[in-house]
Amino acid sequence: MPEKQIEIQHAGKIFKETAALVDISVTFETGKIHGIIGRNGSGKTVLFKCICGFMKLDAGSILIEGRPVHPAIAQNMGIMLENPGFIGSMSGFNNLKMLARIKRQATDEDIADIMNKVGLDEKMRKHVRKYSLGMRHRLGIAQAIMEKPDLLILDEPMNGLDRQGVQEMRALFLSLRDEGMTILMSSHYAEDIDTLCDTVCEMDAGRLRRIR
Repeated sequence: MPEKQIEIQHAGKIFKETAALVDISVTFETGKIHGIIGRNGSGKTVLFKCICGFMKLDAGSILIEGRPVHPAIAQNMGIMLENPGFIGSMSGFNNLKMLARIKRQATDEDIADIMNKVGLDEKMRKHVRKYSLGMRHRLGIAQAIMEKPDLLILDEPMNGLDRQGVQEMRALFLSLRDEGMTILMSSHYAEDIDTLCDTVCEMDAGRLRRIR
């Protein structure tokens, strides 16, 4: 696997007259947890969407394992951006099973195992619309990792989790890193960044600088 999981060179993105990304150049190494901090509107989510191939840059380039980003390559990532979207009238297990049919890489046993890892009971038939915010985020994390991606992109993964849930997800992310997964995450919680991240960058008004 390449030493550099993500290489960003002079990335720029403009919406009308507002610069969302300003000349960003950074490398994220393989097999580490990389944290990005910054206030709402600083550009974190826009950067993540460009890395995932959901938005196109107006300037610069992004390489994933040495290849240009495009929507097809994004499918090889585990992604949780903003609020996870699921079918409210289905159970968590059935939501994941339906999504797993797209790539046919995760079996029912894989889904059950992943749900248990994020603290959800795969046998629970409660519809997702009745899930708490924390449960929805646990399910979103399960969906992102169920196909064992090399790269995991997480935007505020701890939202809605209680203290126990935060501790469980921290332990899970550290174990995934130890297995070789590269994780890029944003968080408003300084303790998450301090506990989890090998490198830390800060975004402000579309500009990014590495602070650790």
